[in-house]
Amino acid sequence: MADRLVYSPLRIALLISVLAFLSSVQGIGVNYGLVGDNLPQPSAVVDLYKSNNIDGMRIFNPNHDVLEALRGSNIPLIVGVEHKDLQSLASDAYAANDWVQTNIAAYSPGVPFRYIVIGNEVIPGDLAQYVLPAMQNVQTALDSAGVQVNVSTSVALSVLGSSYPPSAGAFTPEAQTYMEPIIQFLATGGSPLLVNVYPYFAYRDNPAQIALSYALFTSEGVVVTDGAYGYKNLFDAMLDATHAAMEKVGGADVAVVVTESGWPSDGGFAANISNAQTYNQNLINHVGEGTPRRPAPIEAYIFAMFNENQKEAGTERNFGLFYPDEQPVYPISFV
Repeated sequence: MADRLVYSPLRIALLISVLAFLSSVQGIGVNYGLVGDNLPQPSAVVDLYKSNNIDGMRIFNPNHDVLEALRGSNIPLIVGVEHKDLQSLASDAYAANDWVQTNIAAYSPGVPFRYIVIGNEVIPGDLAQYVLPAMQNVQTALDSAGVQVNVSTSVALSVLGSSYPPSAGAFTPEAQTYMEPIIQFLATGGSPLLVNVYPYFAYRDNPAQIALSYALFTSEGVVVTDGAYGYKNLFDAMLDATHAAMEKVGGADVAVVVTESGWPSDGGFAANISNAQTYNQNLINHVGEGTPRRPAPIEAYIFAMFNENQKEAGTERNFGLFYPDEQPVYPISFV
């Protein structure tokens, strides 16, 4: 990894572009899932993003129909690697080069790629061992192709063994084995860590200890005091616990992007339209403020664009902002 400390002109330009973007984040993106048999055509979805002033999109695999629809749209895109490809990308630089050429270089610069996600919520677990070498191989392939985009991985907050108070945030021993070298890699390349933050699940699993208002951004005052920091909402506390954990392994200068956050409108405890609308609208309104520990705008992506009827029954089918007929589940404003 020592050779990655010597930046090429391409890497320097990439770092400058990332820093410029992070300094001007004002909006919020939305995850576009495809686990449904009644969803609109990708071209119609792109139009729906534009008409609602949605500032970014995340897809979970390099679906070529979606990529074609995004050409010339100027919608920044986060694209994921399918988990079945992680092992080959980790072990074979030629496979990484082929993946980049087929799925990224072929659509650049017409599609403005933000990040490539190498594994979604696979740390810790059987696939965790492949994440860092796959990140290294894909980043090298991107650099060789002249495509200015950074790689990262997306983690759930189950990587934290401690999160209360936020300053006590720390990775579990199992997760830290993988997270520490990954964070060092991200720091070297100027990439953010991608994190999925769901106050809904924390509230659902512990409603006796967590007030609904704290989860929905509607608390009138500070609920948790942690040294010099006061927390009025659970989202900030969860995110700052992640920041604290990263700082403990040398990641104080690594940014965090929230790749998923949302609230279901049906299918489970506290899952209703009122709570979903309140949470997501307040999230949109809040991201420009940052957290007590890092008071700077947050790049974040709501989960998800549509209710997807082929997902597991219950709340998983009901995180969408829109029904498949493109009608809103509830009113929401991105401006």
